[in-house]
Amino acid sequence: MYRLANIFKKSVFNEAEVIHMNSNWFKILMKVTKVRYGKNLLLKGMPVIFNKSGAELIIGDNVTINSSFLSNLVGLYQRTIIVTRTADAKIRIGNNVGISGATIYARKSIQIGDNTLIGGNTKIIDNDFHPTDPIVRRVTPNDHMGVRPIEIGENVFIGCNCLILKGTKIGDNAVIGAGSVVSGEIPANCIAAGNPARIIRHFQRNEVKVTQ
Repeated sequence: MYRLANIFKKSVFNEAEVIHMNSNWFKILMKVTKVRYGKNLLLKGMPVIFNKSGAELIIGDNVTINSSFLSNLVGLYQRTIIVTRTADAKIRIGNNVGISGATIYARKSIQIGDNTLIGGNTKIIDNDFHPTDPIVRRVTPNDHMGVRPIEIGENVFIGCNCLILKGTKIGDNAVIGAGSVVSGEIPANCIAAGNPARIIRHFQRNEVKVTQ
């Protein structure tokens, strides 16, 4: 048992070294594609971050992006994917944000506020990918789809396996329950969950006091 534990420890440390080397290399690639990122960006595993020429992709300070299997034990199905798909697209990720195996895909605009946590395998997508009209979809399957900006406030907690659809606005301090499908507006200081997501309850001011 002791020997197996040592083998496991060595494998974890080796993976950490590889992740560190790969993340340094990937940050160079991010600069080449004009991705702007702040201090202390931590990449655990290799994400997919693509910034279309002319688009804007900004990542704040102290952001953690988990993409490797061991980086989040909730069980990640994929690497984190952050994509600006058109020249007019904007993605702005605030300070102290945590992202785990999520997809953030913008044709127009996605804004994520400071101190927000995005749970494993969540999808945040500001478009329909394809037209909903059957005739338009047959003629132009990759154009003329619905697109609306997404705004996620500060200190939001989005549980794992959520789907955040186009036009969604989530207020500060909100909690989105795991597996929820969110479309529309979720106010600040509440818990929402379900498909479609509905408000379960509102927080009271100073409901929980934490000592540090």
